[in-house]
Amino acid sequence: MEKFFQFQERGTSYKQETIAGLTTFLSMSYILIVNPIILSQAGMDKGAVFTATALSAIIGSLLIGLLANYPIGIAPSMGLNSFFTFSVCIGMGIPWQTALTGVFISGILFVILSLLKIREKIINVIPKDLKHAIGAGIGFFIAFIGLKNAGLIVGNEGTFVSIGNLKSAGTMLAIFCFILTVILIVRGVKGAIFLGMAISAIIGMFAGIIDKPEKIIGAIPSLEPTFGEVFLHLDQIFTPSMIAVIFTFLFVAFFDTAGALIAIASQAGLMKNNEIPNAGKALIADSSATVIGAILGTSTTASMIESTAGIAAGGRTGFTSVIISGCFIIALFFSPLLSVVTAEVTAPALIIVGALMAMEVKNIEWGKVEIAIPVFATILMMPLTFSVATGIAFGFVLYPITMLALGKAKAIHPIMYGLCIAFIGYFIYLS
Repeated sequence: MEKFFQFQERGTSYKQETIAGLTTFLSMSYILIVNPIILSQAGMDKGAVFTATALSAIIGSLLIGLLANYPIGIAPSMGLNSFFTFSVCIGMGIPWQTALTGVFISGILFVILSLLKIREKIINVIPKDLKHAIGAGIGFFIAFIGLKNAGLIVGNEGTFVSIGNLKSAGTMLAIFCFILTVILIVRGVKGAIFLGMAISAIIGMFAGIIDKPEKIIGAIPSLEPTFGEVFLHLDQIFTPSMIAVIFTFLFVAFFDTAGALIAIASQAGLMKNNEIPNAGKALIADSSATVIGAILGTSTTASMIESTAGIAAGGRTGFTSVIISGCFIIALFFSPLLSVVTAEVTAPALIIVGALMAMEVKNIEWGKVEIAIPVFATILMMPLTFSVATGIAFGFVLYPITMLALGKAKAIHPIMYGLCIAFIGYFIYLS
């Protein structure tokens, strides 16, 4: 087992990988609660979506761990489940069965692009400064999510955002958890992020901030309401609106996953010579999970950026993903316990991991304005637009432009020019 996962080469151990897997699972376990809530608003059965969410995470995480040896958790994407429900089903009036078929088709196209190594090629030709910017940008993005979930940052009509109510019980718990975890990290305590979340959850229950679960074991909901619906509606996808939906699923998921993979590989020290080893296998794993997830009854899956929490806790190999998969299996039976892992408990982990990922900015050549402007746009637009793909789009449009302005056309790979044009089209489509 140690040889298969290359423990010695990557400087890790069973204990380190197990703690990392538990940390990532706790950081992303909210998806089991939130995904059914979001998709149920499209008319889907909440219980069936819960089971589909767990099974897609189990299969996807296991695939990426065994095939690519990456410490990554795969689960339904938060951005794309919202697009599925609010833009496609509610906004466009498309039935969830047809929309799910669109996810299925986009997943198959994902697999084809991965098998042909087109996705891997695109990721590897991205300039190193943009790769560092993507990693740092995702860091700022998930830190912003953490601040929002903790109640430290709230919406404000006058100033867009402002500081929240620091006296609220949930926010005070998040602040305590944040300070505790920072102290543990600075002191070099192994598994500090996991310990911080566990201690905070226990304190939250005793303080009455978090509701104690009414029971420990719950029945696994049936998949019958959603399973296999994609095969019954294949004839309904050949319309201009559905083709546009499939393209959007494909386009956004492609760069969301690419961004997450780049950030995770960079943080884990897996990137070599500006390339990600086994990227093709990792991409096949996440695209296969999307196909399987659609058949089971959930929206597009992706490599979860919360995986960076596990990497910060020491995750370096696919054994971390195996642990994540095992945790989701257990979660199927112990779903009531997930209620104690609230947003206030996980938010500090996201803020801290965001800070660690933001350290990527030190590797960027800020002294060159032709590089500084595109990477700054990439980093800034991720949290401001609440979209990894949109941040990447800004960088991919500006980078070739600044290089051309300096007469460095040959320094840019032809694929980057193609992506620049594609992203311009993406912006036109969004407007």
